[in-house]
Amino acid sequence: MARLRRTRRLMTLLFASTTAACLVVLATVAIRIDAGSRRSGLDHEVGNRAVGLSRAVWFDAGTLHLEPLREDELAQGAQVLAVLHAAPGESPSVRNVVPARSALPDQDRLDEIWRSVLEEQDTVLVSAPSTDGGRLRWAAASVWDDDRIGAAVLVGTELARSERDHDVLVRWLALGCTALVCCAAAVGHLLSGRAMRPALRGLGQQEQFLAEAAHELRTPLATLRLVVERGGSSGSSDEALRLVDRLSRLVTGLLARARVEAGAQRAELVPLRLDQLVETTVEELPDHEGVTVSSQPVVVLGDPDLLAQAVRNLVENAQRHGGPAGAPVEVTVAPGLVTVRDHGAGVPLADRERVFARGVTGESETASGTGTGAVAGTGAGAGTGAGAGTGAGLAIVRWVAELHHGTAHLADAPGGGLIAELRLPAEPAARTSSSSSHERPGTVGA
Repeated sequence: MARLRRTRRLMTLLFASTTAACLVVLATVAIRIDAGSRRSGLDHEVGNRAVGLSRAVWFDAGTLHLEPLREDELAQGAQVLAVLHAAPGESPSVRNVVPARSALPDQDRLDEIWRSVLEEQDTVLVSAPSTDGGRLRWAAASVWDDDRIGAAVLVGTELARSERDHDVLVRWLALGCTALVCCAAAVGHLLSGRAMRPALRGLGQQEQFLAEAAHELRTPLATLRLVVERGGSSGSSDEALRLVDRLSRLVTGLLARARVEAGAQRAELVPLRLDQLVETTVEELPDHEGVTVSSQPVVVLGDPDLLAQAVRNLVENAQRHGGPAGAPVEVTVAPGLVTVRDHGAGVPLADRERVFARGVTGESETASGTGTGAVAGTGAGAGTGAGAGTGAGLAIVRWVAELHHGTAHLADAPGGGLIAELRLPAEPAARTSSSSSHERPGTVGA
């Protein structure tokens, strides 16, 4: 379980890390695209304004006319506006500065911008700080005086606003990516848990199988040990062989039940003599001298190994919890019904359904002082010196009953004690007259 939990945490971490990496890549691409888009939009705006204003001014006989700039809407909307004017071979002078000379770059940068305009003979876009420290984007559009460039309209716009908007986008992307990574981690944790449910269910079934195997094999193994310790007489050898055969049947039944519960196979229900199965099962018990069987011929559809296991659990449960060692146990077989009666203190009415749950043991009832009757901890049977049960006995009986479309429950016995009933659908009356049947067997799932 601890390893599965670590695996689940690792899967959650991998899922969240992968999501985070993808989001970081997407956010980086989005940030770069936004930055490029804002820069392109800013260049387009300031460049078009500079070109438009350059067409509003003109040279007339070497004289530059700037009068239109006073009324032009483009000039009024410009954050920074100036006109560079220079005679051939001279540094440019600055005219019509808006709002002030301190908003323009220093003289060296102006000379550099002027040289770029002369070389490219087209609109020039540059980033340069103003004299007062502002960060601006500049566009310089040429104004022609006949066949040479005599002036250039210089328009500037601040980068701060665009950068502030870009920074807001970056912060929102960071917050959004963080929230998405947290959501991805939560979803990954949930999905990994759902994906591991079959594994956890398989581990639970494995633990359940091991507990039930220990529960079923404890009694015959203890008895086999006693037989082997008595010596090698013919009777002991026969008894040992009988116990080995029983162990083989128990293992087959355990594996069959595990496969049926796991859905790996379907139970094979065949017509069988229920009375003979019960008698054989009781005879195989190590302490069957105190068990009496009253039966009549009954044919049912069932799995012989699973039904034998259910009957064995009921009888051993009665022997273990139905009074002092050696107390009588009566088993009755009637059409569609097997009852096992003991002479113990019984089980309180409120606990009669709870004892069919896995993990409820007779010792827990005894310790609480509520009763010592036939409860779910069926352990190894009386007289074997085995310890506490596993709480699987009656749970197995209920499971076998439901698998055969029957029921299992407890009731008070007349005169004291407890009756455990296993009800099964009987074969039609026309078939019960025969001790064997050659009809096709049925199947049923878990």
